[in-house]
Amino acid sequence: MIPLDKLEHCPRSLKLRKITKIFGEAEYRVSLGIDLSAEMYGYLLHILELLASDPGFDPGMTRALNDACQTLQTALPLQRQDLSRVLNRIRHLLLRETGRSPADWDFIDYTGRLDPQKRHCFPGMQVYLEDIRSPFNVGAMFRTAESFGVETIFLSPWCADPHHPRSARTAMGCVSLMAWERLPPESGLRTPLVEGPCFALETGGTGLGDFTFPLQGTLIVGCEELGVSPQALAAADASLGRVSIPTYGTKGSLNASVAFGIALQSWAAALAQVHCRPSPASIPPKNEEPVRT
Repeated sequence: MIPLDKLEHCPRSLKLRKITKIFGEAEYRVSLGIDLSAEMYGYLLHILELLASDPGFDPGMTRALNDACQTLQTALPLQRQDLSRVLNRIRHLLLRETGRSPADWDFIDYTGRLDPQKRHCFPGMQVYLEDIRSPFNVGAMFRTAESFGVETIFLSPWCADPHHPRSARTAMGCVSLMAWERLPPESGLRTPLVEGPCFALETGGTGLGDFTFPLQGTLIVGCEELGVSPQALAAADASLGRVSIPTYGTKGSLNASVAFGIALQSWAAALAQVHCRPSPASIPPKNEEPVRT
């Protein structure tokens, strides 16, 4: 712990950054189920008192810090979820004060360690991510795919790296939990698409409510800017076709990971009517370090 007198005499910007990190570390410990010691509680309360006396804060910020301090003082011991909420509020107030906007990689995963043995999936439910450039989208798609029982994820050669810090943070542990494979540059549309049934998430197709989802197959999702490639569309059109999400606003388009989640939930719901419960997933093989993009 940084001595309080040392914190007090730091330049203001450095002090706020250090305190933000302190509360982030405390929040992370709580998320892992580690109880904070009485000494740590006292340390955090002293820091809040130090912050509340800072003349640089506006009245709303000072009031919020005083409320947090009062909560910690009067409600000990807090339930873990309540304590996490207080620490999270303080951390985000400080992030805002230092000019930082909350981002996916600032989030703390409260789910703990994920057990591959407890994962269930629908056999033969596969997705192909084609040239998804954003690490955020790749991470979100891994998390969504795991949640809806996808068995395997295939990545095109030019997808963002799932091990990129922003991908991994957004995926919240699902990169190591999922079975996935990056296709080599010379593969083209390889066996999961050519030899098995596939369909594309793209405009101009059958509406989500009318599309017949397969018991087994591969869902193709393209990049934000260009959509699914002509080659992948040709493979989908020759197989199960295209599925589209009806929209009603002026923009008429969705973020790729959001559209992916909507389509995947519909597919999983259709499969759940056939399967009483998804089958247990085997522990995914350890993936080799993919090509950096």
